[in-house]
Formats: sequence, C-alpha cells, structure tokens
Amino acid sequence: MAAEQVELSITGMTCASCANRIERKLNKLEGVTATVNYATEKAKVTFEGVDPAALIATVEAAGYGATLPTPANEQAEASAEEVDPTASLRQRLLVSVVLTVPVVVLAMVPAWQFDFWQWISLTLAAPVIVWGAWPFHRAAAVNLRHGAATMDTLVSLGTLAAFAWSVYALLWGTAGTPGMTHPFELTIQRGDGTGSIYLEVAAGVTTFILAGRYFEARSKRRAGAALRALLELGAKDVAVLRDGRETRIPTAELRVGDRFVVRPGEKIATDGVVEDGNSAVDASMLTGESVPVEVGPGDAVVGATVNAGGRLVVRATRIGSDTQLAQMARLVEDAQNGKAEVQRLADRVSGIFVPIVIALAVGTLAFWLGAGQGTAAAFTAGVAVLIIACPCALGLATPTALLVGTGRGAQLGILIKGPEVLESTRRVDTVVLDKTGTVTTGRMSLVAVHTAEDTTETEVLRLAGALEHASEHPIAKAVATGATERVGELPEVEGFRNLEGLGVQGVVDGHAVIVGRERLLAEWSVHLDGELAAAKADAEGKGRTAVLVAWDGRARAVLVVADTVKPTSAEAVRELRALGLTPVLLTGDNEAAARAVAAEVGIDEVIAEVLPKDKVDVVARLQTEGRVVAMVGDGVNDAAALAKADLGLAMGTGTDAAIEASDLTLVRGDLRAAVDAIRLSRRTLATIKGNLFWAFAYNIAALPLAAVGLLNPMIAGAAMAFSSVFVVSNSLRLRGFRSTPTTTNPQAPTSPRTQRHLATTP
Repeated sequence: MAAEQVELSITGMTCASCANRIERKLNKLEGVTATVNYATEKAKVTFEGVDPAALIATVEAAGYGATLPTPANEQAEASAEEVDPTASLRQRLLVSVVLTVPVVVLAMVPAWQFDFWQWISLTLAAPVIVWGAWPFHRAAAVNLRHGAATMDTLVSLGTLAAFAWSVYALLWGTAGTPGMTHPFELTIQRGDGTGSIYLEVAAGVTTFILAGRYFEARSKRRAGAALRALLELGAKDVAVLRDGRETRIPTAELRVGDRFVVRPGEKIATDGVVEDGNSAVDASMLTGESVPVEVGPGDAVVGATVNAGGRLVVRATRIGSDTQLAQMARLVEDAQNGKAEVQRLADRVSGIFVPIVIALAVGTLAFWLGAGQGTAAAFTAGVAVLIIACPCALGLATPTALLVGTGRGAQLGILIKGPEVLESTRRVDTVVLDKTGTVTTGRMSLVAVHTAEDTTETEVLRLAGALEHASEHPIAKAVATGATERVGELPEVEGFRNLEGLGVQGVVDGHAVIVGRERLLAEWSVHLDGELAAAKADAEGKGRTAVLVAWDGRARAVLVVADTVKPTSAEAVRELRALGLTPVLLTGDNEAAARAVAAEVGIDEVIAEVLPKDKVDVVARLQTEGRVVAMVGDGVNDAAALAKADLGLAMGTGTDAAIEASDLTLVRGDLRAAVDAIRLSRRTLATIKGNLFWAFAYNIAALPLAAVGLLNPMIAGAAMAFSSVFVVSNSLRLRGFRSTPTTTNPQAPTSPRTQRHLATTP
C-alpha cells in the first residue's frame, strides 16, 4: 500500500511544547511520520495502513482537537462566514482589565484603602482569576494529565495560589478585619502572612498574560490569509460560449473544453488556449514579467491574468485545483508549513524554569514544616515562592516590546506580524530582491527617444503620442503618457486602426503615421536607417521595448519603453550592504533586462528568467548553501518564496497574496523601507531579549528570599511592580527609533489595500 499524506488542522495548542507533544503522540503510531507546526496550527502527516480517524483520535486523546482538511472552494466560502476565534479571548481581556485596574490601585495606594476595601477587591478579582484565567487553568490541567509543565502551568498555579491564600487570609486570618491596610513598608521580616492578601498579583498577572495571548492569537489568525488572498484572486464569473451564445456562469462551473470570452480589462477565468482573437495579457502578478505578453490563436494563457487589449475566445484546459493559481496556493501553504516551529523565547526557558519553581515551592513548604515553624509560616513561604515566580514581567516582556515596536513601525510604514518574525532578522545575511515592482516601478514608461537627422523629438512625440493615446495597449499608454508630459496637449487622430500584435496607424496633422513593430513598417516598405537600427538593437540588448515611428513613407524615430528603476533603489541597496547583507536580484524577466537593472542599482548577483515555482527553489537552494535569506517582493509570483524565506518582506503596493504570505509588510513602495524594517526588527528583538533577561533575573534574585521566608508582601509587590515598570519603560524606548535620514515622509498617502492591512494588523 502506498503512503498517503494528510494535513490536519489542530486546535487547543497554547505553546510550542503542545506541538511537540502532539508530534510525539502521532509518531508513536506505526507507519506514521508527522510534523506539527505551532505557528500555522497544522499537522502534516504521512501514513501507511492507518485510518485517518485514528490520527484524529490520537490527537484528541492528547487533549487537543483535530479536523481533516476541507476543499479549497469550501474554505473560501467558509472564510466569509467564520466566527472570529479571538472574540472569546478579547472578551476575557476587556472584562479582566475593567475589574483588575481598581484592585491594583486599591492595593498599591494605602491612602485609598477604605473600610472593607479588601472584600471589594475579592469581589472584583474573583471573576478575573476564575473566569478570565480559565484558558490557563484548562491548559494546565491538560499538561498535568500528560506529566508536562509550561508557562500555563506556572500562571495557573501562581494565580490560584495567590487567590487561595488571599481567601484564607480574609476568612481565617486577620486580613478581613475592618480597617485593615497594606502599609508600604520596605522591611524584611519573617511572619505567618495571614494578614496579607495577593489579589492584585493574581488579577494583574492574569490580565497581563491575557493581553499577550490575545495579540499573539490575532497574529496567528492571519496564517491562512495568504491562501485566501490567492484563492480570491481569480475571476468570480465567466462568459461561456454555448450554442453560439454567451452565457454568464460562476467560474466554479467551468469544465475542461469549455470556450469562454474574455473582454478587454477582464481577468482570464482559468488556464486555457486562445482560439480566436489577439491581445496583450498582463501577467506581471503571476510571472513577474513587466512587459505585457502578446497572445493570439494557439497561445496558452493563465487564469487570473488580465486581458489588456482585444477580445479573446479561450478554450479551458485546466480548472480548479489543477490551475497554475491553485498550484501556487499549494506552494505558499507548503512553504509556510515547512518553516521551523515557532517557539516563544519565554516558552523555551519555561521548560526548565517551571519545574524548578514548582519543586522549590514544594521543597520550601516541606522544609519549614520539618523545621517546626508552623503550618501558616510554611505555607506563607511556599506560596511566596509561587507568587514571586509568577511571570508578570515575563508576560509583559514580549508583547509590550512587540506592541511598541509594531506601533512605531506602522508610523514608519512597516508592519511586523508577530514575535516569531523578529528571530530571523539578526541572522539574515542574504536579501533576495524581486525586480518588477520592488526595485523597479512595475510600470512601463517612455525612457528614451531616438530620432532621424531631420526630425525633432517634439514632432515625433506629438504625432506618435496622439496615435498611441487612442490605443488601450499598456505600451501605447506609456508612450502617450510620456508624450503628454513632455509636449503637452496632443492633436486629434483620424482614421485610427489598431493592428493586433503589430501596432497602430492613423492620420495626424495630415501625416499618415504608423507606430509599432518593425514588421508593421516592413509591410509599408519602410526600413530603418543605420542609426535607428543601432538604437533599436541597443534598447533590445538591454531588455527594453523598442517602438518604431514612421510617417509619409519614412522611419522617423525609435521610442524606448521600459520598466524604470525607482529613484531610491540604488541607495537602498547600499544601505542593505551596510547592514551586512548580500543583495541578490531575482526576476522572471529576461537576462538582459535584469542585468541592466542590477548594474544600475549596484547588485552583483542576478538570477533571471525564473518561473514562479522556481523562485521557491532558488530561495531553498540559497538556504542549503548555509545562507539565511530575506526575500523582498510584491507579486503573487513572489508569495510562495516570501513564505519560504527565513524573513519575507512584501511591498505594500503589491498584491494581497504577497502581503499575507510575508512576515513584514512595507506600506510604502520605497525599497529603503526594507532597510528600516530590518533595523527596527533587530532593535525590537534586542529589546525583547533584554526584557526577558531582567524578568528572569528578578525572579532568580527574589526566589531565595521567598524560600527562606524573608519576603515581605509589600517588597514582593514593589519588586514585581518595578520589574514590570522596567520592562514597559525599556520597551517604550523603541518609540524613539528613527528612520534613515534620507527616507521619504512615512506619513505619505497609501493605497486603500495597504490602509486596510495597516488597520487590521496587530
């Protein structure tokens, strides 16, 4: 029996150790090889001789949920109706914040501690600790059943211990006495602790950790958005020819062999072969080729590309999951699932830290009981260990730095999707740059005009520009726009004719003008002289498009049209080199055009004429060479490579699929934003590491005091508050991050698409 492969959707994971546990359980089954990705919440399972239902049962036995994949079209339909999975977490967070703030204020300001304030605090804190922290308690219970401990275990134990001791102190100790206050005394003394409550600690920790989990969940929810963006890229309906008549049907109802009509400006519904008509097809989003491709009968076309010229009749050859667009969606998904498991820095340390803290708390309790110090004193010391180890500063370390860093990034036009993104930035040594739309503008422009000896540039632009202005071809638009910018208003055209695949002709100012390919001029017995032929050859040698102009029976000029380099790209490449990165130009365009662009911006390594699926292979090859690769792109053809790279940066002026597949989005279409993104990411990562160091250092320093029973509750509260304030203050320093001096105004207007991503990115 041949091995089968399935991808399960996993629910209930709260940290990387959950993914490890599920992976171990699945791999124990005979004939099963599984990898579980915490970031995408997917399990990729290869199995032989095993019922898929047994795989789901194994995951559920481990305490998690699993479902088999749904078809792509059903996913697309369901995505529009799905309930926001972060809604419950957001509700818990908002309620917890409202209830926790007065509890913390009352505990920390003795002057406001009125009679029975402690009972009000209990009333407010109880829902936070029981209901608000329920996800942590549930996860801790699952971990306990499997003999494991994570940060959830520590949060649950710490908050419940603080709450339980506070209830004990209120009901059976002296803390419930009317008029009781918590004086702010920085003294170390041994006591039984029955006059102290820790409600602000339990409620505060719960709220802080909930905030971190909520923002993490928002970021993780976007993991499947790249796939949805790709699936939504195609045409929604199509005009099918049946019995000689056009009938409009949903694209999903197309069948192989159906003939359908594509009008100018419409998307091609699916992969097929042109049977009738000639046109130019804009395939830049899929292929990276900046020049529209001329197609005619017998030429293959790809679904989701745009018909930029005439009417086409196409016969469908591939539909549904067999199309190039669907294959690209699979490439994106595979690349995302192939990433290394995301592990939070705090989670990595907690694997050692949590068991040590629990063991130390139990050991402290046993020691003081054995030393005859009394049950109350022993429990005070044991609970103090758990309370002081409660990861308040740890809960703040990553989310506060991330929120400040991402907020500052948004002001500078940089969207950072989550903490896992930052870990790659410090190690990146190679940056792969897509050409079209990233290094270049992605739009055709008139870059040069070569005229015959007795012809002026103004005259050429007036006549050729007027003729091209009447055409809808993208190259014609570039000529017309360039002519309007240089000579102003253009004359009227008479007798205009569009010659499919060749050019245009008409009468302008009494001259019979033709503009187009050399073949069109040859049909009119017009030939280029030596200088114009040389200009044409030079332009084509650089990968540019040469448009020929003739009137009154003579060749008059060669117009050179090309995708122009952005003014800031050369400077951005220099700044990337200054960061220690090696730039590589990667494009689907031809070798000559790629070399010309690379020389202009200062890039030595060029990889050209690369198909979309091969871009992923290029990134993978660079990675196998030991390089840590960042990829900067903007098209659908870049989406899978962006997901595969160690760090993906999408230009916000590009497509939704590229933006969703990336780790960082650059709202501006300026490549220098990539420099700022890497600098800011590295600074944010350094801040997170600094926060974690000090948060753990605080715990390590305070735990011995708690263990020997010398930790006054106010000192514990003050120390915990100081560590939290330090972490927040350290994170706020990121607000002072400045863009490189030459970078353009970060507040520049953005497109509606990038504004939408800015608004929805955490």
